[in-house]
Amino acid sequence: MTYEVWQPMFIGMVISILLINVVQWITYRERIYGLYTLYMLVWLAYFIVRVPEIRIGFSNNDYYFIRACGPMIAYFIYFGFTDAFIGLRKRLPGLFRVFQYTQLCIAIYVILQFTICYLTEDWYPRVYDTAHTTIRLGMIGLAVFGIYKILQLKDTVTQYFITGSTFLMVGAVTSMILTYLDTFPGPGSEFWKAPLTAIQIGIILELICFSLGLGYRQRHAAIRTAVLEQKMERQQEKHERKQLENELSVQQLRQEMSEVQMKALQSQLNPHFLFNSLNSLSSLIADEPVKAEQFVDEMASVYRYILQTNDVELTTLHRELQFIHSYFHLLQTRYARGIDLKIEVATHLMNSQLPPLTLQLLVENAVKHNIVSGDQPLKIHISTTEEAWLTVRNTLQRKSVDRVKSTQKGLLNILTKYKMLGQPTPTVLETGDEFVVTLPLIR
Repeated sequence: MTYEVWQPMFIGMVISILLINVVQWITYRERIYGLYTLYMLVWLAYFIVRVPEIRIGFSNNDYYFIRACGPMIAYFIYFGFTDAFIGLRKRLPGLFRVFQYTQLCIAIYVILQFTICYLTEDWYPRVYDTAHTTIRLGMIGLAVFGIYKILQLKDTVTQYFITGSTFLMVGAVTSMILTYLDTFPGPGSEFWKAPLTAIQIGIILELICFSLGLGYRQRHAAIRTAVLEQKMERQQEKHERKQLENELSVQQLRQEMSEVQMKALQSQLNPHFLFNSLNSLSSLIADEPVKAEQFVDEMASVYRYILQTNDVELTTLHRELQFIHSYFHLLQTRYARGIDLKIEVATHLMNSQLPPLTLQLLVENAVKHNIVSGDQPLKIHISTTEEAWLTVRNTLQRKSVDRVKSTQKGLLNILTKYKMLGQPTPTVLETGDEFVVTLPLIR
């Protein structure tokens, strides 16, 4: 294969790698792919200009400037690409500073060559060749030093980069040696005899290694991102599980607190009810001993219910009404025709629930704060509504002098129980002749 055939093949291979990289640049939008694209474009432009058919369109000044500065501009970009590829700035800061100084030297060199090629009236071939040879030798020495330093970074991405850079350095050195030996073959000669072939092969191998390294780097980054996302998901799940456990603990503590508060409220009823019952019994013993004996029996039955419901939060409406019948018997023993109780409750609501002793508190409050006499009987009415609410109403006939000052502990007790149970709040209504309390039944 002749060099005339090899040259377009080389350019085609570079263009193919370039197009693949452009696709990756568009996909990932990372700076490193932009630098890599620019790096290949410089080499591509440099070797296109070196094609004899295209070279005819350029002046000698243009040709000499491109010949001297094309590779240096590519190396200038190469140093920035190196930093982006292997993280040179953080991992080898000393070498990174050397590369920065080298970029400065390349900029000065390009300015010098531009001055020689375009700004001077006379041509200075010795200055041109000396500067060109010096910068090339300096780049070879820097390449050896850089490869030696970067070899300290023992990871796969770095190995791809070192391998590619070594191919480029070997190709550049070989090409320079062949140039100084003046081994320029004539037209139709084998392609491997041309000095440019060596550096072109080195560039192709370098680009292949760089592309493989970028692919590995991208896959490694994707795996690292996936692992990080999985770790974050596990941490999120752990956090949510911990938060749920905390919420359950708080809920359990609240429930236990509610149970303690409920028991405390119910324990307040026992001595309160006992105190009122003993007062009633004390009055009966002196005046009506027979009724007092019956009162004691009924009182025992009532207190038995109180003890049975002391540790429960809810009881059925049916059991509560049975208790109210017994409790009302005690009241009727004391007040006779002075008190009247009427119960109208829907049968299908008998299994509905409510806090125990609720009705006892309301009936007791009605007796405590109203006149109870045969001439002016206290009427108490217990009924249900279509919305499954329980209504307790009594005639309002306040005592002229209420010896028992109202603390509203009974009503507050009921309201607190319903609040702790998470139920709708009972309503309290006082009209001109009635006092009405409406309670939600718990289905």
